[in-house]
Amino acid sequence: MRLAALTYLVPDYDEGIAFFTALGWRVTADEDQGRKRWVTLSDGTLELVLARAEGARQQEAVGNQFGGRVGLFLRTEDFAASAARIIEAGGSFEEAPRDEPYGRVAVWRDPWGTRWDLIEPRAGDNPAA
Repeated sequence: MRLAALTYLVPDYDEGIAFFTALGWRVTADEDQGRKRWVTLSDGTLELVLARAEGARQQEAVGNQFGGRVGLFLRTEDFAASAARIIEAGGSFEEAPRDEPYGRVAVWRDPWGTRWDLIEPRAGDNPAA
C-alpha cells in the first residue's frame, strides 16, 4: 500500500486551484457535485483533494492543518527556482534556506498560513527516502 491522495482544506476551490497550478501541479479532476466540487490536483506523484472549508471548525483549520507544525514537504531539484515559484504564487518563506545533512531546506507558508518545507536533497541522496 502507498498513500495516493491527501485532503487539503482551502477557503475557496478556485483560490486553491490557482495556487497549486502556479506551483506546477495539474488539475486532474474538477467536477460539480451540487453543493460541493470534487477537485484533485497532482504533482505527478501524489494527489491533493481540495476541500472547501465549511463551518467554523473547518474554517479554523485552514492555515493550521497540522497544529502549527510543518506538515508537508516538497522536494525539488532546483531550490532557487522552486522558491521563486512559491513566492510568485503567493507563498512566503519564514527563514532563509539552510543546509542540513539531508540537503537544503527552508520553511514556508502557503497563502492561507499552512507551514511546509521546501527541500533540495543532497546530491546522491535517494529522493524517495
